[in-house]
Amino acid sequence: MENRSTYIFRNYTVETLFKDFSGISFSGYEDISNIPFDVSIYIWFYSCPLNEGEHKFIEKLNDYKQKLELVLLSCNPSSFVLLFTLTPISEFSFQTNKTKIKEAITAYNQNLSTIAVCRPLTKVIEFDDFIKCTKNYEIIDWRYYFMYKTLINPGLSDCFSAWFRRQWLAIEGKRKKCIVLDLDNTLWGGVLGEDGIEGIKLGSSYPGNAFKAFQNMLLEASKSGVLLVIVSKNNEDEVWEAIDKHPDMILKKNHFVAWRINWKDKADNIRSIVEELNIGTDSLVFIDDSPIERNWIHTALPDVIVPDFPQSQYQLISFFQNVYNLYFQLYDLTSEDQEKVLQYKQNSLRKQSQVHFTKIEDYIGSLDIQIYLKEADKFTIPRIAQLTQKTNQFNLTTHRYTDSDISDFISSGHKVYSASVTDKFGDNGITAICIMKRISTNRIEIDSYLLSCRILGRFIEYALIKKLMNLAFDDGINEIFASFIPTAKNGQTALFFDKLGFEVIENVPHKKYLLKINKHFVVEPYYRFVIL
Repeated sequence: MENRSTYIFRNYTVETLFKDFSGISFSGYEDISNIPFDVSIYIWFYSCPLNEGEHKFIEKLNDYKQKLELVLLSCNPSSFVLLFTLTPISEFSFQTNKTKIKEAITAYNQNLSTIAVCRPLTKVIEFDDFIKCTKNYEIIDWRYYFMYKTLINPGLSDCFSAWFRRQWLAIEGKRKKCIVLDLDNTLWGGVLGEDGIEGIKLGSSYPGNAFKAFQNMLLEASKSGVLLVIVSKNNEDEVWEAIDKHPDMILKKNHFVAWRINWKDKADNIRSIVEELNIGTDSLVFIDDSPIERNWIHTALPDVIVPDFPQSQYQLISFFQNVYNLYFQLYDLTSEDQEKVLQYKQNSLRKQSQVHFTKIEDYIGSLDIQIYLKEADKFTIPRIAQLTQKTNQFNLTTHRYTDSDISDFISSGHKVYSASVTDKFGDNGITAICIMKRISTNRIEIDSYLLSCRILGRFIEYALIKKLMNLAFDDGINEIFASFIPTAKNGQTALFFDKLGFEVIENVPHKKYLLKINKHFVVEPYYRFVIL
């Protein structure tokens, strides 16, 4: 949300909740007379009316619903709309039978969900999730309510800011990628090397049932695309025997995408796994019961998240829920997320296969790589927009776009391509995009070019851009402009256009390039393209 202009429709004072966010303006109370068009995000933040009888309460909710419909008709269709659900904040009621009020709230929230289904850039924010996080606090401070019409206690502002940032990151699909797990006294109770398979604590009685439940939670996280890896000081053969033979073991070998089970330094092992999986250390969360190991990883690899491990086993579930909510939460689970674990396993197999070849060309040729190239359509636009939001490492310009932005490019006559890559190890799905803006009949600009880290290491990035420029040449293009905008994470792309023969025409505020072409680029024959 940072650096995006935001307009909030509200029925109470909510300024204190958003004090840590910039670029925000607010409507008057229940006022929709001013609906600005040039904002990036609209927030509909209406709360349940207080001190109202049943009839008046229901009337108010119907009025809120009608106001929202008018807002949606007038707001910028290319902007995000965040709809906060209603949740009862005050427990007081003028009658004990609250059935009609509950039904009215349910109907109102269901209407929000229906709206979100019909509008791709509209997302529902479950405000009840925040209220549940504040059980130990007074939700309403009546002093502020009567003096300033502030419904939510200003003392909860910091808590709200942290919670709301997590909601926005989930909507953008920005989360950590990988959980690095210790084994002894982490996935099970006891020390395998001392207690043996029969002696470790994992089963139906405490504390084994807590470890078993913890493994179940990790398994579900894996199903949502979270990568699980093992870094443990242990004998590897004993570990796999325990994982294979213990009757209460939930996580099996196939649930882990990588492992380092040895007696080496854990920081070195993590660096090795990061290289194998081609991910950043800032995408890791390290879970280990040993405070010494946690402190070392925090010191040696400061980008790695290292949460405190619970002192009691019965706290494992609440510990994991907190870790997941802080670092791995998603708004929607996509098929891409569900397939991610398999794709990283396949990448690991590719790296293992590479050691059998002395020439990289022979290795790449052995993979049977096929690249399916397609112009964007209504089925691929959401994935294309998602990649612009999430991809950081191989991303030349790091422009972030919404579904509507991509649609606007297409309707304006620009070319938006997606590419999916398969090889003998599996299908990586849509993992590359290119946006080419038409400047004139013979000129284009490469606005965006990015690839997921899952397909790097096979020089697909060069083969794909050459193919795209060949298509442009066939379409009458002989001058191609491009840019490299440096960020903290895309350093590996700094010389990408230079290596392709582009000429630097500007250096400030960032590198701008021009390439004049008069013939096709040569694309190595072991990359097979299929134009869809």
